[in-house]
Amino acid sequence: MPKMKTNSSAKKRFSLTGSGKIKRKKAYLRHILTKKEKDRKRGLGKMALVSKEDTGNVKFLLAIGK
Repeated sequence: MPKMKTNSSAKKRFSLTGSGKIKRKKAYLRHILTKKEKDRKRGLGKMALVSKEDTGNVKFLLAIGK
């Protein structure tokens, strides 16, 4: 059976932590920034972890074993 290919868009969007969790970037920081509060924009700039429910789907896209 051939190796499974990694999804190219997923490998650009997600990265693994040392403990095996998956990091992601937050949404809503690309445009229409004038109406958003400074604190909100600062928080959106930080990384977040993929939720437990979505971890399986992301690992599938990244071709990581379960």
